[in-house]
Amino acid sequence: MRPTLSPGDGLLGWRGGRPRRGQVRVFQDPTLPSRWLVKRVGQVHGSRRAATFEACSDNPSAPGVVDSRRFGLVPAAGSYRVIYTARANRRPRPAAR
Repeated sequence: MRPTLSPGDGLLGWRGGRPRRGQVRVFQDPTLPSRWLVKRVGQVHGSRRAATFEACSDNPSAPGVVDSRRFGLVPAAGSYRVIYTARANRRPRPAAR
């Protein structure tokens, strides 16, 4: 999810809710259930418990990207809406001289 998120950033998610275009959601990878993915919601299909959504990468040309172009639509049931992001501690860059 770079540039939106960086390695080490923490996320707080809320389970359920209706997916809306542009939201960031967390869900199990349909191709590798031991892995969780963080993606932005694209098109939403259906409603309520039957809703599915397109999982879009913020950087689709990055190597190794896995999103709906590879595995199709994601069921909204069992996904989490990201409601808070805790930025990882980053080392300050040296000041320009």
